[in-house]
Amino acid sequence: MSDFEYIVEVRKVKKSFKEVQAVKGVSLNIKPGEFLALLGPNGAGKTTLVEMIEGIQHPDEGEILIAGKQWKHHQHELHQMIGLSLQETRFIDKLTAWETMRLFASFYKLNSYRVDEVFKLIALEDKKNAYVDNLSGGQRQRLALGVALLNQPRILLLDEPTTGLDPNARREIWNILLDLKKNHNTSLILTSHYMEEAEYLCDRIVIMDQGNILGEGTLQEILALGSGYRSLDELFISLTGRHLYE
Repeated sequence: MSDFEYIVEVRKVKKSFKEVQAVKGVSLNIKPGEFLALLGPNGAGKTTLVEMIEGIQHPDEGEILIAGKQWKHHQHELHQMIGLSLQETRFIDKLTAWETMRLFASFYKLNSYRVDEVFKLIALEDKKNAYVDNLSGGQRQRLALGVALLNQPRILLLDEPTTGLDPNARREIWNILLDLKKNHNTSLILTSHYMEEAEYLCDRIVIMDQGNILGEGTLQEILALGSGYRSLDELFISLTGRHLYE
């Protein structure tokens, strides 16, 4: 059992870039094993917030705790706890999938046994010896997810991990993530423009726009913010006048 209630705590965080206030006093908490979707149109502040949780950006005000620890004092330890997978991860085309995974494993001083475990986990064993540029889009995304899982992270941060994938490839990624939740109690912060993805995977949804959180809760709680809304997109248009996809 964890000795803390929340794996991630964001407390009244603000972040500005010159004249643009990207995040305006945002607070949210994520429990161990919880899957949270962070939704909003481009420019909503999602990426800035996620980058502060990742330790890439630093808040101007407020604080962020990961498992009760701050980036300022526990940087090395927190890097070991987090796994990242971006929307479009660039690998070296002329390395094989195995060589790519082995390269990243070396950064964590992990052996080939762990690499084999991850290939099995992401169901990519039959493509170990394929060059990266010969992998399909879905296979590359599974490879990127595998790299993020090498260090057995307690928290995954995924930025639109299934963008551009066909429905079957998207479902394969979802199944891997749900297996992590069930068997490893992994926590997830997911940014996505696919409403079905957020609804299918996540316990809780946070909607952001213009640096603010407009609503958060389960899907039912979010939809209850309005009257008669059938979808997140309908609700978001009502709240902001914009589509989630803009």
